[in-house]
Amino acid sequence: MAAWTERAELLFKKEGLDRLKNANVLIVGVGGVGSFAAEFIARAGVGKMTIVDGDVVDITNINRQLPALHSTVGKPKIDIVGDRLLDINPELQLTRIKEFLSPERAFELVSPEYDYVMDCIDSLTPKLNLIIAAKRKRVKIISSMGAGGKMEASKVKVANIGNTQNCFMAKAMKKKLRAVKIDKLKVVFSSEIQDESSLRMTDGSNFKKSFYGTNSYMPALFGLHAAEAVIRYLLKPKTEESND
Repeated sequence: MAAWTERAELLFKKEGLDRLKNANVLIVGVGGVGSFAAEFIARAGVGKMTIVDGDVVDITNINRQLPALHSTVGKPKIDIVGDRLLDINPELQLTRIKEFLSPERAFELVSPEYDYVMDCIDSLTPKLNLIIAAKRKRVKIISSMGAGGKMEASKVKVANIGNTQNCFMAKAMKKKLRAVKIDKLKVVFSSEIQDESSLRMTDGSNFKKSFYGTNSYMPALFGLHAAEAVIRYLLKPKTEESND
């Protein structure tokens, strides 16, 4: 046992730590939600991870993203997050893919070698393609819905997408998923009514047409809930795994 996992072993037991060490997780998007999700997954002791992101740190990311500092503006998020993960666990088998996920790449990237896929993308089209790829290939996935325009931490929860409410991203995603006959998807969402006055439109680059104002803690909280769902799943013996 590595010294840094001592406290985790007390809670997870040796067999739990072994399951985490042997697990393989794919995280797509390491911005506000994904950077925190990746950190929690790494600190839990997951042994193998692939992170995907094509973006660089922008000055506007500083209020909510783990890799975003004044000293890192303009630098690739995947480099900063990746270096941090390896500093947490030098034995982590880490693969970094520096690109925005195109529809074709989503289907190439997702494979049964992953125990879990974490969708932390904030744009609808690549998010949909990743979900479809995971569902078609029968790889477990959890998807983050909209953290923007939200303030109440207590309203964040994990549920099937069919049980979501007051989330514009989930509403749009449900419609798109119905069109491809997908009705079951584990998501992180907030039931709080979004503050529509915080909406801004964009130029549509990188599949993103708009965004909501976001505070410092909501993206991290979404990442925390996603990581909890994944870690608790990975800790279960294979005979106890659920089908959701």
